[in-house]
Amino acid sequence: MSDVQVRQVVVGYDGSPAASAAIEAGALLFPGAHAWIGHLWTPPFASEELRKRLWTGNRNINVFVEAIEREGGREADRMTAVGVMLGRAAGWDAEPLVCRSYGGEGLRLAELADEKQADVLLLGSRGLGGARAVLGSVSDMAVHYSPRPVLVVPHPLLTDEHDALAAGPAVVGWDASAGSEAALAAARRLLPEREIILVAVDGDEGDTPETLDGQPVTTVRVRAGGGAPGRAVAEALSTVATERKASLVVVGSRGRTAVRKILLGSVAMATLHRAHRPVLVVPQSPVREAE
Repeated sequence: MSDVQVRQVVVGYDGSPAASAAIEAGALLFPGAHAWIGHLWTPPFASEELRKRLWTGNRNINVFVEAIEREGGREADRMTAVGVMLGRAAGWDAEPLVCRSYGGEGLRLAELADEKQADVLLLGSRGLGGARAVLGSVSDMAVHYSPRPVLVVPHPLLTDEHDALAAGPAVVGWDASAGSEAALAAARRLLPEREIILVAVDGDEGDTPETLDGQPVTTVRVRAGGGAPGRAVAEALSTVATERKASLVVVGSRGRTAVRKILLGSVAMATLHRAHRPVLVVPQSPVREAE
């Protein structure tokens, strides 16, 4: 994919402050992108407030269900339109993507990103001290099953974390595995103008590239702290990202074994839950360009 090609982004949007903040952050990371603002319309297909108003108590369940679907559809369209306005105000070419879903929202969002041949699936997260509640099961399911890179933006971001989005470097977890190579390739493909900082933990013996496409690549070697390997490596990545004022952290979803592994459920998930910066999780065999 050419560096000048417009980025394609699918956003999981639920109207929450975290989802709105994710659109703002995504627009700073991928300016001028084409974005689908995706909203999943799920059972019971309307808010609790609408259901209370619609229920008349006359036991005519068919009329009740029809009213819920009618008003719920309008509610879904209205909410998605707000997300589209936010995307366009941030400089994106945004359009709505409203889908009815019967559960498994994270998996459905991953499917939508793949159907649209998106470069990245963007999700917001809620939590204190980083992304400790990463949209619950939604983003957890998305990062496990998406064949496309998934970017999770923690909420809220502090001022310096937000300021880094526009031009800060990308910190990439590196262990010379296929997973870390995929992460590096995705960082360069999606953020071609950004400085790349490779973080090798515990003096990994794998070679790191000194240049990439003629541009220098910085390598930082750090020692992980104590505790579980995944958590220790994630903390090392997060520390470097903070010190270097990084715009985001990039990790692969597969890697080596032992302490250096960048393994979904270990480093990738630990980084999602502990980082105070956006985290891009890249599958081991990412889609490198639109088919």
